[in-house]
Amino acid sequence: MDELRYQIDLLKAMNQKMSGREKMFRLACDTSNNAFLYYDYEKNSLITFGSWNDFFSFPVTETKDFSLILDMLQEEYAEQVRELLFLEKSGEEHGSAESCLKDKRTWYEFEVRVNYGEDNRPLDKIICIRNITKFKSQNEELRYLAYYDGLTGLYNRNYFVMLLTDFVRQAEKEKDIVSVLFINLDDFRKINDSMGMVVGDEVVQQYGQFLGSFSSRNIIVCHMNSDVYCMAIYDPCGNRSVETIYKNIQEKITEGFLLSNGTRVHVTVSVGVAEYPEASESVLELINCAEIVMYKAKASGKSQMQYFNAPMLQDFLQTVEIENKLKQAVFNKNFVLHFQPQYYSDTKKLRGMEALIRWRDENNQMISPMVFIPIAEKNGAIIPIGNWVIEESLRCYKEWKRKYGQDFIMSINISSLQCRKDNFVSHIMDLIDKNGIDASEIEIEITESILIEDFEEVKEKLIILRDQGVRISLDDFGTGFSSVSYLNELPIDTLKIDKSFVDKVLTDESTRIILESIVNMVDRLGYESIAEGVETEEQLAYLQKIGCAVIQGYLLGRPMPAEKVDEMFAKML
Repeated sequence: MDELRYQIDLLKAMNQKMSGREKMFRLACDTSNNAFLYYDYEKNSLITFGSWNDFFSFPVTETKDFSLILDMLQEEYAEQVRELLFLEKSGEEHGSAESCLKDKRTWYEFEVRVNYGEDNRPLDKIICIRNITKFKSQNEELRYLAYYDGLTGLYNRNYFVMLLTDFVRQAEKEKDIVSVLFINLDDFRKINDSMGMVVGDEVVQQYGQFLGSFSSRNIIVCHMNSDVYCMAIYDPCGNRSVETIYKNIQEKITEGFLLSNGTRVHVTVSVGVAEYPEASESVLELINCAEIVMYKAKASGKSQMQYFNAPMLQDFLQTVEIENKLKQAVFNKNFVLHFQPQYYSDTKKLRGMEALIRWRDENNQMISPMVFIPIAEKNGAIIPIGNWVIEESLRCYKEWKRKYGQDFIMSINISSLQCRKDNFVSHIMDLIDKNGIDASEIEIEITESILIEDFEEVKEKLIILRDQGVRISLDDFGTGFSSVSYLNELPIDTLKIDKSFVDKVLTDESTRIILESIVNMVDRLGYESIAEGVETEEQLAYLQKIGCAVIQGYLLGRPMPAEKVDEMFAKML
């Protein structure tokens, strides 16, 4: 009897313990914000708990009621969820799936776990349903930030590269072509400077939206940065050929963009085109090749499209190589000066020397100033190079004056970047004073391109230098801006006539008329005229005849290193 009572008490205690665990289990489920469904295969019973009523407005009491859940889902997700709800048919223990409801806003995640017995028969299963709408929304936002550009809504650079990689892989299998267009707005900086960055952003945005209108299964567009876009076309033909798209771009340029402030802006573009597999089989190199050609289009006058070819790449690589060498040369000052004499045409007496920079690289190869000076002007290396030229020219001049006492003018070429520096005038005057040189014996040569960029600022600086006694020479007259109107405003001493006129003066009547007019005008304005590139006696005789004051060229003297100038002065003693 006592034994029976003990067994009854033990069962009661175990039941109470199980009841406590069930309460704890239900409490945990009710506070999880998820809906749960439990199915017992042996009893064929279904119970729902947790936040079921927050998810569904109907009860589920048997498996046929699963159809009520499936009816809530978008059709494309329903079949996958159906298989999941009856997971035991596949013999799997666990599975999950995401599904969007028919309202297209709400997302549920279904997770199913099945418990099997020793004979692999299902005993029971539990289905957990979560509302993942907020998570999906945050995920979409992160995806947008990861794949799209915030200003234009186009693909960003990283995602574009991923998609272009897919294009190239597909083209490799199907032996097809992929065209990459590198598109850059011309003179965009002027819009930012004149109209403000807000307007500039709107132009970038509108142009991006316009380019985005070409997007399709075979065309992808991205905003690379600032005013640069990139487009890739798979199998470019018909309406999606490069020429057709560029024609549409040109038509839009003609129409312009109407901004929110009512202003209509017309923006031209330079486009570089590179194609897989001709230009490159690498995605990044393909984009790089298109960029190279775009810069070539800009250098050729802008508002045009150019295709990539092998020589362009070779030129680019050569430029990069020279640029890298140039940085080292600037650091080590691996330059030398050559000096070309100038003579008075009537007496052939030495008038002066023009300092000309020369560079021999580490392989002992002479690199033409026509090649490295434009590169130095683009990357800013012209500033330290130009400063070195001034210092070395004045040092040589001081030494020659000390040794030979020869009176002559030292002419030094000045770049536009040097001229724009705030300390340009003070730097030159400090060096002249430091070397104890008479300022009137120094002549700086400027080109017309300097005047175009900022006429008033340049004029101010030249006037200051002129007042200090420094001579001013206008170089390459007739090849640039060539406006006679500004000659009267500038403090000019000398005007140099470009070699292109001298080359044709004996064979072209129009050139003779222009050259004679220039020499006559210069004489009447009280300037000194110098003819560059005089190479024959006939040219010299003609220039003497029309009254050109000074001659410079191979006929009377080639550019020579400093030691040869020493020899020349020694002979003149």
